[in-house]
Amino acid sequence: KKSGNKKPMAIICHTTKGKGVSFMEGNTVWHYRTPVGEEYEKAIAELKDETP
Repeated sequence: KKSGNKKPMAIICHTTKGKGVSFMEGNTVWHYRTPVGEEYEKAIAELKDETP
């Protein structure tokens, strides 16, 4: 919706939390929780596997 102002008023993004990490994707707990130990290692490994 345009307001007449040339600057954006808000940007709404529809994202997937934890995208690319099997145990994080779509799980809202990862919106505020930090992976530790084996969780962190597994997440990094999964993300590296998806890097082109």
